[in-house]
Amino acid sequence: MTAQWQERVSLKPFNTFGIDVKARYLALAHDDDEVRQALALAAQRQLPVLVVGGGSNLLLTRDVDALVLHVASRGRRILSDDGERVVIEAEAGEPWHPFVQWSLAQGLCGLENLSLIPGTVGAAPMQNVGAYGVEIKDVFAGLTALDRETGQLRDFTLNECAFAYRDSVFKRNQGRWLILRVRFVLSRTLRAHLDYGPVRQRLQEQGVQEVTAQAISDAICSIRREKLPDPAELGNAGSFFKNPVVSVQLAESIRARYPSLVAYPQSEGQVKLAAGWLIEQAGWKGYREGDAGVHRLQSLVLVNYGQASGAQLHALAQRIQADIFERFGVELEMEPNLY
Repeated sequence: MTAQWQERVSLKPFNTFGIDVKARYLALAHDDDEVRQALALAAQRQLPVLVVGGGSNLLLTRDVDALVLHVASRGRRILSDDGERVVIEAEAGEPWHPFVQWSLAQGLCGLENLSLIPGTVGAAPMQNVGAYGVEIKDVFAGLTALDRETGQLRDFTLNECAFAYRDSVFKRNQGRWLILRVRFVLSRTLRAHLDYGPVRQRLQEQGVQEVTAQAISDAICSIRREKLPDPAELGNAGSFFKNPVVSVQLAESIRARYPSLVAYPQSEGQVKLAAGWLIEQAGWKGYREGDAGVHRLQSLVLVNYGQASGAQLHALAQRIQADIFERFGVELEMEPNLY
């Protein structure tokens, strides 16, 4: 097949903030060949390329004078199954949450804590997506990526991905690797992760007698729907800031002033702080300026109430960053990629 190119296309349907900017060209690639064809034609025309999946980790601040390549590949499959350990694979364009639900329907455990995360399978390893005590690295079995410098395919192991908190070799080398499909190692026996956030409490509230992977998924979905707005109804990219990791000394100095500080001990004398708590303490929760704002229920989430531009949302984010640094001496890092 040949990837179809469109010219001067609105990217509003291709980013969850709903920012209405235009791409010089847009190409949809449904398989490896179409990806290669699009990249080759872009190189021939000396066009830069912006690769997008679900657009859930992207803030567009201007028109994109480039080829926007939307990875629209589909497919999911079981590669091996020894009765306990099961390796599955999905194409990069598969929407993430339906893929998680498919794995649960196969009786597989491991992805349940990552339910209802927006985006696609291919984007998940980019920033080592994580939620409720589980990260991609915990269930990762490998991936296949296209090296845009050489045109060769390469399979990555867990160690080669260099996963860290919201980070990976792919994020640190943006523009080089285009992820085509990802593999996960799951289990037919549940090893429940219930101690991060209100998951255990929610299961009790729902009257769950037997904890299953599907029950955990359902509980997490209900929590996320209460705390996070649906991008189809209110433009957002989920958590906008990373939880900062600081020294024990800085954390304790903040705790001396704010005894209710939400913090999680890390290795090597560091502490992870809850960015949402910092932002809420600073009074930004529910703040709105025009159509750009901070969600009224979750201060980690910046929202587009309709007509906000990416530049307005970015300016708001910068003001929050400056305020948090002034108040707490903590630098907040944005999660979405900025264009």
